[in-house]
Amino acid sequence: MQAMSHPALERVARCSRYGRRLLAAQPQLAETLAAALDQPVGRAAMQAFLAEPPCTDEAALHRRLRQLRQRVWLVATARDLAGTADLAEVMATWSMLAEVCIAAALDFHHALLAARHGEPRDEAGRPQRMVVVGMGKLGGFELNVSSDIDLIYLYPEEGDTAADDPAASVRTISNHEFFIRLGRKLAAALGENTADGYVFRVDLRLRPWGESGPFAMGYAMLEDYLVAQGRPWERYAWIKARPLTGGRHDELMQIVRPFVFRKYLDFGAFAAIRDLHVQIRREVARREMAHNVKLGPGGIREIEFTAQVFQLIRGGQIAALQQQPTLVVLDALVKTGLMTADAQQELAAAYDFLRRLEHRIQYLDDAQTQLLPDDAESQAMLAEATGFPDYAALLAVLDRHRNKVTRHFEQVFAAPQTDQNSHPLTAVCCGTADAGTARALLENAGYDDPPRVLAALDALRQSAARLPESTQLRLNSLLPPALEVIGSQPGPAVTLERFAALVQAIARRSTYLALLAEYPAALRQLVRLLAASPWAARMITRQPQLLDELIAPQHLMSVPDWAQLATQLREELDAHPGDTEAQMDALRRFKQVQTLRLLAQDVAGRLTLEALSDHLSYLADTLLNETLVRCWAGLKTRHRDEPRFAVIGYGKLGGKELGYASDLDLVFLYDDADERAQEIYARLAQRINTWLGTLTPAGILYETDLRLRPDGASGLLVSSAEAFRDYQLHHAWVWEHQALTRARFVCGDTAIGAVFEALRREVLGTPRDPAKLREDVLSMREKMHAGHVNDTGLFDLKHDRGGIVDVEFCVQYLVLRDCHAHPELADNVGNIALLIRAGAAGLIPAELARTAADAYRELRRQQHAIKLSGAECARVPPSDLEGAREAVRTLWMHVMGAAV
Repeated sequence: MQAMSHPALERVARCSRYGRRLLAAQPQLAETLAAALDQPVGRAAMQAFLAEPPCTDEAALHRRLRQLRQRVWLVATARDLAGTADLAEVMATWSMLAEVCIAAALDFHHALLAARHGEPRDEAGRPQRMVVVGMGKLGGFELNVSSDIDLIYLYPEEGDTAADDPAASVRTISNHEFFIRLGRKLAAALGENTADGYVFRVDLRLRPWGESGPFAMGYAMLEDYLVAQGRPWERYAWIKARPLTGGRHDELMQIVRPFVFRKYLDFGAFAAIRDLHVQIRREVARREMAHNVKLGPGGIREIEFTAQVFQLIRGGQIAALQQQPTLVVLDALVKTGLMTADAQQELAAAYDFLRRLEHRIQYLDDAQTQLLPDDAESQAMLAEATGFPDYAALLAVLDRHRNKVTRHFEQVFAAPQTDQNSHPLTAVCCGTADAGTARALLENAGYDDPPRVLAALDALRQSAARLPESTQLRLNSLLPPALEVIGSQPGPAVTLERFAALVQAIARRSTYLALLAEYPAALRQLVRLLAASPWAARMITRQPQLLDELIAPQHLMSVPDWAQLATQLREELDAHPGDTEAQMDALRRFKQVQTLRLLAQDVAGRLTLEALSDHLSYLADTLLNETLVRCWAGLKTRHRDEPRFAVIGYGKLGGKELGYASDLDLVFLYDDADERAQEIYARLAQRINTWLGTLTPAGILYETDLRLRPDGASGLLVSSAEAFRDYQLHHAWVWEHQALTRARFVCGDTAIGAVFEALRREVLGTPRDPAKLREDVLSMREKMHAGHVNDTGLFDLKHDRGGIVDVEFCVQYLVLRDCHAHPELADNVGNIALLIRAGAAGLIPAELARTAADAYRELRRQQHAIKLSGAECARVPPSDLEGAREAVRTLWMHVMGAAV
């Protein structure tokens, strides 16, 4: 036959016994389809084949559906084996075929049933349609060649059928009965094995209550089931749920989404999927299916589990993870920092290889199997179909992929060690050790104050006595390793007290106890943070959902990609349109998560102070930008789509020297000729300040200081760019020009930002009388010094003579005095860089510039360390940091000409 001479069809005959039989039984198919192999079968072509001529009875529908499947099978298989179709095309083709056949069969049988019983309607008389939900691979639009299809039949409302024509004679039945009958007809249309074969085997066992549950149910029954009886494995199953027919899909997903994607960390998903995987592995071993490319070790299911556990745990917080296709989810995990690019690439490559191999196994006999063949003929056919010289070469590549999948899977799902009965500190934690033994064990573990430790443990046991037994068991498994890890830290007794406070705060949500008990890496990271900073301890205790971040160390320690994080934040906020409270909480959670990650890297010594300050400033910029956007969108009286408004950062924000708890010095500018502009932008500024400073259950975003605006606290909340310019050029005090040295545009209208920067440079570059300038700067420094009296006998690193403020004043004086001749000093590059530039310009000796810069860096570093340890003020004995203080005093004497 001439058509069979087409190379792609010849390859089908060689690599598929089913294809060979199909072509031999229906040679006209080869002639018809040979010319159609240059492109995939699209949805429109499938629908056209089913539509004309119309099917007049059920038998005709069955025959037409099966004929369509045969045609699609040949074209998709030929294109796949010829290498002209990639995996995405093959999966899309089979998913579209299922959707088209479901819709056609549903429409056909709905019409027949409605003619007999009337249209199903809700209480208001509105017609109802069946919502067929595709689960599994069909839901993920990644169906394979010989797969069954997992379906759930739903309908929006209860009610009864009624004819369109009140005079028509129909036998009324309930909607429930109508859709059950319709569902049975749909399953038969697709799944019955006739002389023409079948279309898809239909599996309805994923419905509520499984095989004992009703064939179809209303949305209300589904919601009641999911809330009251939904099991962990069903959350996994519903991840891929996708409504295929009917309407009111948004309403359905509003029921499903909270069940699948929890608002907070759901650590139980790890254990649930691990248990499910153990059951699958046990069944694989029992049935000797180790060579199953789907269920066996390193198979397709392990890739799916690896992706989906992150969806279950974090999908409620990261909208990008609420997607169905496995490869799309893996890509989203990289973009959100939850998976390394290397891991994603290895898993994606393995998924592509395993799915294509799965298809070629199924091509052999059109059988729903993922088992590698054990006969020589099938092995040879499979090797050719996959493009390998022989079966051994195929197995070698397969094993490499499976080993990589297993490695990544076990990194995520490694079985934890929860039995602590043999731990040496168990008796201490349970209170069963005698005093001498307890003291010796604690001292050996690193504790220098055993009575204090025993008191803390006793208080913890007493508070735990009121908890459920299951929670107490989890706490008992957590305490011995926790006590061991805490003992290895400096100041272990105080760290234990911080840990005990956290445990008491989270004890009612035992999933957190399970996280820490089962995952030693998360426990060690938590203890390091608690030991390093009481501020960190308070933050985590108040917002325990931050423990979520400790699960993935590679994510916790990854360098922030602020462009990517800004996109992630925008998507999270977009998921709550018009919900001010939800958006404010999302902003706060975002800040807390990013701050925790930076803190972990800081404590681990991975960030210099300058790099940390830069990241904290980028974080503030990102949050301010989104706050501005959302506040403008929520303003009822806005007069334009985009505000002509800008946020200017001063102080530590402007100079990119933010610390963890820094407030934000802000000035608001606008450039808008509209007569309502002043009033509208004042409301916008007030709204921004409210969003930043309001205390919600998630805390506050930032404390703000708006007193650096023109005329300070008595001035207008917002200034026009023109008024701001006039003020700076003609009315501002010298200290306000000092503040300009480290001010910058943060967000908003970039044109206003450019105007501000040009004005800033103009003001800084204005020639000044050095003597008058020196007098004004010294006067301001004296006022500041008088306002921070220190009678402790300790050296205040920031405010005392020879401290941080002296360096800042010297730099500001140099900028204002010499910027007209050295415009490079106008760049907002930070005090250290400006000192070096002043040295290079000959304004101060280069060596003095270097030593002063080093001293400033050391003072800030020490200040950061002291504040991180919990002190309100950074003060040290006068003998400490004497070298740095002397360098600052020398700089002050050289620049200001006055003794410190």
